[in-house]
Amino acid sequence: MKKELQVAALENGTVIDHIPTEKLFDVVNLLGLQSMKTPVTIGYNLPSTIMGCKGIIKVADKFFTDEEISRLSVIAENMKLVLIRNYEIVEKKDVVTPDQLKGIVKCANPKCICNNEPMPTLFNVVDKVKGVIKCHYCEKEQALKDVKLL
Repeated sequence: MKKELQVAALENGTVIDHIPTEKLFDVVNLLGLQSMKTPVTIGYNLPSTIMGCKGIIKVADKFFTDEEISRLSVIAENMKLVLIRNYEIVEKKDVVTPDQLKGIVKCANPKCICNNEPMPTLFNVVDKVKGVIKCHYCEKEQALKDVKLL
């Protein structure tokens, strides 16, 4: 019995793999993939031995910056980035939460200066395991699972 690829091979670009299915379109929106000029392939509810089902995104001719990758950690950790050149894997990266999040999430405190002045939000990651962040300005703590993205 022959097996075929469920998603076409990529010559050059980035594969974002192991995306929780329910978070797939959050990743698309966060990275602004709907406005990309290069081909973007989105796989939804693909079978996965690790996750049961998963999402996958392939972006041709795009290599994401570390800042863009760190934005993904707000949505879900344990995603994998695979960099492809000439149809070959050249690097694999895990999506991990950085020590600081700048301009990614909104502070839950309506009186915080970052909600009332034109300035980027800044959060320090207090607990990576539990997913707790603290606003640099007002020191309000928030759970990553409850944050609103900017």
